[in-house]
Amino acid sequence: MVDRELQTTVGQQTEEHIKYLDPMDHVRKRPGMYVGGTDAKALHHLIYEVVDNSVDEALAGRCDHVTITLHDDEYVSVADNGGGIPVGINRETGISTLQLVMTKIGAGGKFDSGAYKVSGGLHGVGVSAVNALSQELRARVYRDGAIWEQVYHAGTPQGDVQKIGKMQPGEHTGTIITFRPDFTVMEHNEFSFSMLAQRFQEMAFVTRKVTITLRDERVKPIAREMTFYFEGGLRSFVRYLNRNRAPLHQVVYAERDVEIAPEGKTPYTIGVEVAFQYNDTANVTELAFANTINTPDGGTHLTGLRSSVTGVINRWARKSGLLKEKESNFSGSDTLEGITAIISIKHPHPSFESQTKVKLINPEVQGAVSQVITEAFTEYMDLNPRDAKRIVEKCMISMRAREAARKARDLVRSGPSLLESSTLPGKLADCSERGENAEIFIVEGDSAGGSAKQGRDRHFQAILPLRGKILNTERARLDKMLDNNEIKALISALGTGISEDFTLDTLRYHRVIIMTDADVDGSHIRTLLLTFFFRQMQSMIQQGHLYIAQPPIFRLQNGKDHEYIYNEAGMGENDLLAKALKRYKDPDKVKVSRYKGLGEMNPDQLWDTTMNPQSRTLLQVTIEDAAEADRIFDMLMGSAVPPRRRFIQTHAKNVRNLDI
Repeated sequence: MVDRELQTTVGQQTEEHIKYLDPMDHVRKRPGMYVGGTDAKALHHLIYEVVDNSVDEALAGRCDHVTITLHDDEYVSVADNGGGIPVGINRETGISTLQLVMTKIGAGGKFDSGAYKVSGGLHGVGVSAVNALSQELRARVYRDGAIWEQVYHAGTPQGDVQKIGKMQPGEHTGTIITFRPDFTVMEHNEFSFSMLAQRFQEMAFVTRKVTITLRDERVKPIAREMTFYFEGGLRSFVRYLNRNRAPLHQVVYAERDVEIAPEGKTPYTIGVEVAFQYNDTANVTELAFANTINTPDGGTHLTGLRSSVTGVINRWARKSGLLKEKESNFSGSDTLEGITAIISIKHPHPSFESQTKVKLINPEVQGAVSQVITEAFTEYMDLNPRDAKRIVEKCMISMRAREAARKARDLVRSGPSLLESSTLPGKLADCSERGENAEIFIVEGDSAGGSAKQGRDRHFQAILPLRGKILNTERARLDKMLDNNEIKALISALGTGISEDFTLDTLRYHRVIIMTDADVDGSHIRTLLLTFFFRQMQSMIQQGHLYIAQPPIFRLQNGKDHEYIYNEAGMGENDLLAKALKRYKDPDKVKVSRYKGLGEMNPDQLWDTTMNPQSRTLLQVTIEDAAEADRIFDMLMGSAVPPRRRFIQTHAKNVRNLDI
């Protein structure tokens, strides 16, 4: 009965409803499956897919230089001095191998272990997906003594592979891929030099002795260029990440091959390279790579690192008598506090959770990584007992802080609900709805909180005023955070818990919006809140729940007419106002009001300019590069003064344009 009713309502599926899409057309229809979407992050992923192929050539020993160029006509080129994509006729398909690689999903040299021992490309998807998502792509190959070329529009060849010239004596083989994204499919965003520089610096650390050059010809008259080359590999990477921190010991480093012999299958080798070092902070910095590709969601290689480090420290602490018989072992959170660790594995058959390769899932990798780290770290601890003692003592401090935090959490749980507590410094004005519409504004002070409460739509907007500047959580341990009234109010209002108790499943609002004054104090409070969310609730940022409100800076009154002027990136207030006043015939008659605080607006103005979903502007907080974000927060908010002083002195001339 239920099935019949459903057919009557929806309609029966027939042969006409079944559609077949050519794989390249499917890429254009569903880019999210191949490059993660159509936004700025996905746009940059197009470059990463092409560069990953060049790095695979480097891993195979055929390439030592990759050059990425941003041209001033929205084209990008990636050039390497590898062996060059084969151009001869493929026996199975009867077409040029170059055309096969560039236009057929599932084609590539990564399926045959004879061509690549290890590679980042697995499915034959990367460069062909880039081709499908490009308005134009030009593949130029230097090999077999000649120069070959083929041009494609939206993945479709515009003729056969052509021989366009001869290689000159001394000219190296290689491949140059030049493409312009198809902005009828991709969102029209610009390539970010800084984002690409961070990515390729990271890649150069992981693929040591390979030179990666990033060139930006959009900058006139002299192109901007950065070159990355690191002899020290992961050792150098760890020292770079810890340069603003006080390390407790030398970098622990190991690089070994582990033989895997699965029953009934061909044996193979997993290469494991790891480097880590403890510092004097409470922050955990972990980066994981598989075949040089950053896996931001970790995976079995990161799990192996964590478990082995914890195991070695506990065994050494027991053996040395620093952990007594009646004392419990250190937990993983105790042994990882203050660590900067990088794990990189090379696997001939890696398995990822998706085409975007965010998480490694090979189960055998965990054991291989654990074996290498256990041997190397145990040897280091035995040969360096002073360093080992420092590490164990840091774990002791972490364990005591964890115990203090547990007691503080238990006290919070056993006491009256924080949401009902009359001692809350900024009382939550909740909303009635839940789900995707629900949002909470975190505002500073009672004055702004009062305007926000009156101006909001109480059905889906909650207001949490905070009194003054919250604790700098970059320098505070968990027990101190839980003793801070503003932090407790924030945690309780969001409903997610913190540390071991944190879960996004109980987040009470879909959007968490920081709304502070457009002045220096407001910027400072916003930075403190961002530090808290980055360090304590990072997955909330990664899942796209954190936003920053954009209140107006000026109100211009011209007779009965008025308009609001908002901040623009790279412009100081005086320039912003001058630009706005140019639109008026008689600027002297325009009345200018500068909003220094949200409390200066009446509720209607605050609603119209900053809170109304139909007219407001929200900035979504994202993390494009975890290592760089970690460095910035550590430099600006950490305890080390010299790096912060250097930053301020370097950027003092631009302070009026600095949007923190």
